[in-house]
Amino acid sequence: MVRIAVDMDGVIANYVKKQFAFYRQLTGFTLSPEELNCQKLRHYVPVDIGNKIIDHMQEESFFLDLEVISNSQQVLKELQKEHEIYIATAAVEFPLSFNAKYQWLKKHFSFIPDTHIVFCGDKSVIHTDYLIDDQPYNLQAFKGKGILFSAYHNLDNNEFERVNDWEEVRTHFKQIYVD
Repeated sequence: MVRIAVDMDGVIANYVKKQFAFYRQLTGFTLSPEELNCQKLRHYVPVDIGNKIIDHMQEESFFLDLEVISNSQQVLKELQKEHEIYIATAAVEFPLSFNAKYQWLKKHFSFIPDTHIVFCGDKSVIHTDYLIDDQPYNLQAFKGKGILFSAYHNLDNNEFERVNDWEEVRTHFKQIYVD
């Protein structure tokens, strides 16, 4: 049985939409991810605005109401029939997020058992066959096969196999048994 770890933020939970809405609320301006030239929003904007974005993400409830990334639930349910699925989230970056992230996962991914939810800081400790993540630095430290989930901030990275959405994740893991 193949073991697959899946990042939460940016892979199954859409934190980006909430960040951009907060930026619009702060400034009155609208930015699109395409305008950022592969930079994270908090690095693209002036330092004071970037700090406010980080402070907003540090709020205990920030992760509680994120949108689910399209098709992630359905594909993970399918994959779980033949693979061991883990959610690996770097929660220590936002210490107050533990409870909200756990509640969000229980609400939207209740089929993932608690024993398969990993809160960590350094994903190199994850020992699965695959890690699907939107952060290249997490994949660089990972010992298994890293799969880069496309996000506006990683489009310039060609270091890893890339999937653009959950349909491509489904196709990738179906091909494992065909090849």
